Amino acid sequence: MPSLAVSEEVFLYLLSSVKNEMIRLGFIGAGTVGTALAIRLSGKGYRVVAVSSRNQTSAKNLAQSVSGCQALNNNQAVADAAELVFITTPDDAIAAVASEIKWHAGQSVVHCSGTDSTNVLEPAKKLGAYTGVFHPLQTLASTKQAMGNMSDSTFTIEAEEPLLNLLKDMATALDGHWIELKAEDKVAYHLAAVVACNYMVTLVKRATDLWQTFAIPPHQATQALLPLLRGTINNIDTIGIPQCLTGPIARGDTGTIKKHLDALQKIAPDMLTTYRELGRQTIPIALAKGTINQRQAQELETILKQPDQK
Repeated sequence: MPSLAVSEEVFLYLLSSVKNEMIRLGFIGAGTVGTALAIRLSGKGYRVVAVSSRNQTSAKNLAQSVSGCQALNNNQAVADAAELVFITTPDDAIAAVASEIKWHAGQSVVHCSGTDSTNVLEPAKKLGAYTGVFHPLQTLASTKQAMGNMSDSTFTIEAEEPLLNLLKDMATALDGHWIELKAEDKVAYHLAAVVACNYMVTLVKRATDLWQTFAIPPHQATQALLPLLRGTINNIDTIGIPQCLTGPIARGDTGTIKKHLDALQKIAPDMLTTYRELGRQTIPIALAKGTINQRQAQELETILKQPDQK
């Protein structure tokens, strides 16, 4: 007679699958985040049963992409059908949605804002629902791209048990990682994400603008810069900060910095303030790397000082 024993790993997987299948999920909002999460969670065994959206076409498209999911015409119907409801509307609409629905005790309500805490879900909490935040720390430009990028991403979670443990399981099921945040941490956390992600786009845009001064169009400039960007990200990952820092600040190359400032004065004077401030913020990193000394740091500081600074 064959043995019925299974490994602990297989047992935990089966147990997780059973738990996933028992939980009915609903989504209010069918934009990029809601659609990507719904499809990915469904693919991991979670039951996504209902969706609503201001744009009924988006709701129908999501429902068609997820087996067993219905596109409903109002938010209350989603809340009535699901045990865990994701509010994946724009941030400014979360509080209004939470206050308009008649939640019931023991239900779970989660939003996916990077900035807001569970405080905006207070109306649901007063009615006895568990409240939480589940934010993917990832750039989500389109549904297809979002689904591809979620793996290995970090999900920031704010919740109390038993919802906390459930959201941790979801992050793991999505092949991601998780960290817990307190309400007072959210704005600083989101600010860091904006600086690292959104403003990198801005810096690349300004870099491609400079290439246009020697007649290279933006698309070609971007394609030329992408390997440099990928190399930088790879160095941050493999070598780490500060050791990955290269360039004139890391070398203490004051001559090059002066040439940059002179060139910007002629071709892009509106970038001078940004260049000076970024350079000054880079000096401590070069010092930490050990490739410049205090004297060189002071020379760089003097050169990069804003004209109105004493």
